[in-house]
Amino acid sequence: MADLEAVLADVSYLMAMEKSKATPAARASKKILLPEPSIRSVMQKYLEDRGEVTFEKIFSQKLGYLLFRDFCLKHLEEAKPLVEFYEEIKKYEKLETEEERLARSREIFDTYIMKELLARSHPFSKSATEHVQGHLVKKQVPPDLFQPYIEEICQNLRGDVFQKFIESDKFTRFCQWKNVELNIHLTMNDFSVHRIIGRGGFGEVYGCRKADTGKMYAMKCLDKKRIKMKQGETLALNERIMLSLVSTGDCPFIVCMSYAFHTPDKLSFILDLMNGGDLHYHLSQHGVFSEAEMRFYAAEIILGLEHMHNRFVVYRDLKPANILLDEHGHVRISDLGLACDFSKKKPHASVGTHGYMAPEVLQKGVAYDSSADWFSLGCMLFKLLRGHSPFRQHKTKDKHEIDRMTLTMAVELPDSFSPELRSLLEGLLQRDVNRRLGCLGRGAQEVKESPFFRSLDWQMVFLQKYTPPLIPPRGEVNAADAFDIGSFDEEDTKGIKLLDSDQELYRNFPLTISERWQQEVAETVFDTINAETDRLETRKKTKNKQLGHEEGEDPRLRWAPTARSRDEKQARVQEPSHGHSQRTARPGSKPRRGWAGLRPPLSLSLVRLRPGQGLHHARLHVQDGQPLPDPVAAAVLLPVPKPARVAGRGRGPAEPADHGGDPVGGRDADQGAEVPPSQDPGRETVRPAVRQRPRAGAVEEGAAGRLPRGPAAGAAGAQDEEQAPLTGGGAEQGAADPAWQRQRPLTRPPTCPPTCPPFINL
Repeated sequence: MADLEAVLADVSYLMAMEKSKATPAARASKKILLPEPSIRSVMQKYLEDRGEVTFEKIFSQKLGYLLFRDFCLKHLEEAKPLVEFYEEIKKYEKLETEEERLARSREIFDTYIMKELLARSHPFSKSATEHVQGHLVKKQVPPDLFQPYIEEICQNLRGDVFQKFIESDKFTRFCQWKNVELNIHLTMNDFSVHRIIGRGGFGEVYGCRKADTGKMYAMKCLDKKRIKMKQGETLALNERIMLSLVSTGDCPFIVCMSYAFHTPDKLSFILDLMNGGDLHYHLSQHGVFSEAEMRFYAAEIILGLEHMHNRFVVYRDLKPANILLDEHGHVRISDLGLACDFSKKKPHASVGTHGYMAPEVLQKGVAYDSSADWFSLGCMLFKLLRGHSPFRQHKTKDKHEIDRMTLTMAVELPDSFSPELRSLLEGLLQRDVNRRLGCLGRGAQEVKESPFFRSLDWQMVFLQKYTPPLIPPRGEVNAADAFDIGSFDEEDTKGIKLLDSDQELYRNFPLTISERWQQEVAETVFDTINAETDRLETRKKTKNKQLGHEEGEDPRLRWAPTARSRDEKQARVQEPSHGHSQRTARPGSKPRRGWAGLRPPLSLSLVRLRPGQGLHHARLHVQDGQPLPDPVAAAVLLPVPKPARVAGRGRGPAEPADHGGDPVGGRDADQGAEVPPSQDPGRETVRPAVRQRPRAGAVEEGAAGRLPRGPAAGAAGAQDEEQAPLTGGGAEQGAADPAWQRQRPLTRPPTCPPTCPPFINL
C-alpha cells in the first residue's frame, strides 16, 4: 500500500510538471483580479513619493517594459521604429555563434541605420554609427556591438514619449499591476503542494504549484519548533536575507527565491524548482567526469559564484551535493543557509563541510571573504574528476584528521591531468590566500582567464548555449522516494511551545521579490488577465454610456441632474413624448409629486472611493460639506441652483402638500419615474414641475420606509420639514427665500445604529 501511495505521488507530481511547462496559465486554479482603474491616482502618488515614476525605473521592470512597448507600437507612431530597433538589438545579443551575429548585424545596420541615413532622418549620433561601421569592416561582432545605440534609444524615449505613456491608459494598467504586487500576502492556500523531494536540518522541501499562475516551484518549509529547539533562529533568518540579496538580477546559476512567508508553525521559502538531481547523486550514478565534462560544470558554477561575490556574499558551503541540475542539465548553486554578507564586516566563523573548507576558515579567529569559495571550488572539481576530496585520499572519515590534512598537506595531482587542469587546480588549492587564484584583486575574472577555459565563450556560457554532459531523463522524479527521504520525529518537538516573542522574530520575514514576480506573471497569465480586464472595462464603459453616466463616475453617486437634463425633463412635463396619452387634471385634484419635482439641493462630486467598499445605507457620511472620519469615501458637496418653476404648474403657498413621505411607490406612465401613490388612485393628476413643501412628519414617514433604490430613488429620498423649501408660491418667492441657501441639517434615520455618525439624506 505504501508503494502504491509513492507511485501515485510521483505520477501526480510529474503530471503537474508537464502541464505547467506547456500551459501554466491553464493550470491556474485562482485568478488574479486587477483593481478598478480609479486606483491610478492613489498608486501614482505612492510611486512618485518613492521616486518610482521615472523612465529608468519603469523601463527596467518586466511589466513596465511590456506595457511601454505595447503603448509605443500601437499608439505612438514616432516611437515605433525606436522600440523595434531596440528589440532587434536584444535578439542579436542572444545569438549563439559569431557567424549568426555577423549576418544579423549587417541586416540590422542596413534596415535601421543605413536606411535612416539615406533618408536623412537618422536620429542617432555620428559616433554610434562609426562604432558599428568600424567593427563590421573588421568583421568583429561582439554581443555588445550595438550598445551605443541602446543608450541613445533610451535617451530618445526618455522625454516626450515617456510623458505620453504616463498620461495613457497603459500607465493606468501598470498602476493596477503594481497594486496587485504590493498587496501580495501568501499563505499555504495559495499553493498546491505535491510530493517531498528533499529534507534538511530544520525541515523538508516539496514540489508545489502556485495557484494563480500555475507555475511550479520548490517549497522549503522549516519547522519553527525545531528551529527553536536547535537555536537556529539566526541561521533561518540569515538564509532569507542572503536569498533576497542574490535573487535579484539576471543569474541563471543560483537557486533563487521568489517569495518568503510564514505560518504559525512554519517558515516557507518559494524557490526555483530543480528536478534534475544533484551532482553528488549523478557522480554516484555516472561515475567520475572527464575534463571536458567537468569544464562545463566548473564554468557555470564560476558564474554563480561571481554573481554572489559581486553582491558581497561568500557562499562557504560549496560541494557536489549543493549543485542542482535543472531538467535540461544546467546547474545551479543551492542552499544558502551558511552564506554570509561580508560587505561591512568579514566573517571569521569556522563553518562549512569538512574536506571543502579553506585553511583560513579552519583557523579560528582569522577573517576571510570570498577567497574561501575559490579554495572550495578547487576541492569540488578534484572530487568530480577523482571521486573523492583531495584531503580524503585514504577514505578517512575523521573530521579532525581531514582538517589537519587541509592545513598541512600539499595536494598531489595525478599525472593524467592535463597541464591546463593542473595549473587551474594548483592555483585554486593554494593555502596562502595572497597567492590563490581568484584572490589577486580581480576575482572571478582571474579564474575565467585560466588556460583551462581558453576554449569557452563566456557569453555563451551565460546564455546556457553549451550542451550539458548529462541530461536528466524526462518522466522521472530524479529524487529519492518519500520513504528513503524519511521524516522528522514529532516527539522531538513535543515539549517545545512557541511564544509571542518567538513569533515576533519573524515579523519581517514575508517577502516578495518584485523582479521575479513580474517575470512569473509575464510568462504565464499577463496577456490573459489584460485581455479579460480590457473586455470588462469596455463593457462597463459601454453600459455607463448607455445609462448616461460620465466616464469614471460611480452610478450610485449620481444624485443631481445637470441643468440640461432638468430643462429637458421640464419640457417633457409640458409636452409628453409621443406614444403616451395626455394626462388631464380633474377640477380640485392635487398634483402628484414626481421625479421632475424632486431636485436635491446638493450635488455630490466623488474624490475617492476605495474598491470593494459600498456606501453606508446608500448614502455618504458628510458634515458641513466635509467628510467625516469614515473609511468609505471622501466627497465634496456642491450647491445646485434651484430649478425654475414651470408657469401654471406650481401650487400656491396656502395649498397643502399631499405627500411628504418616501417617494418609492407608483410609476408615472409618462416618464417611467418612481412616484408615490396617490391617496385617490382613481383621480387623474398632472405631474408637477417642481417639488412642494413637505408636510410635518415627512422625515419619519419616509425614513421608516424602504431605503432608496439606485440613483433616482436616492435623489428622491425623504426630506426633513425644516429643510429649505424646494418650491414656494412662485419662482420669485423661492429665489428670495433665504432658507434656500441654508445647509441641509444632519439627520439620522432610525435604520442606523446609535453609534453611526450623522449623515445627510441624499
